[in-house]
Amino acid sequence: ALMMRLEFNLAQVLLAACQGELDKVSLTWSPELETVVVMASEGYPGPYKKGTVIKNIDEPEQVSPAVKILHAGRAFYIDGNFVAEGGRVLGFTTKGKDIEEARAKAYDALDVVDWPEGFYRHGIGWRALKHRHLAVH
Repeated sequence: ALMMRLEFNLAQVLLAACQGELDKVSLTWSPELETVVVMASEGYPGPYKKGTVIKNIDEPEQVSPAVKILHAGRAFYIDGNFVAEGGRVLGFTTKGKDIEEARAKAYDALDVVDWPEGFYRHGIGWRALKHRHLAVH
């Protein structure tokens, strides 16, 4: 989730680190908050089904540039769709001006994906919501 907040060229920073020139690089971060909601294979963390088809996986990022989908346990499928091969398969990463906005974007993105054999938790970020008055921007 933290990578979404980068506002600098990571490749340049890594190159500067290799060259011992980190003092010449400025690192800036977005002030926005981020969240990640994981979509997992049905049955995870126990035995889960493999080979289930995931459709519409490109649509959430087209709907909102604030959404990035991190791929883990999946493979390509012949007809252009993806196939789930692992337990934790997709990470819907979003950012927003506050935790409510970031969560809403993540759950909106999840609704676009067509994967009947996938599931996700609905309470991601509830602790942050409970304590949002303590957050410092």
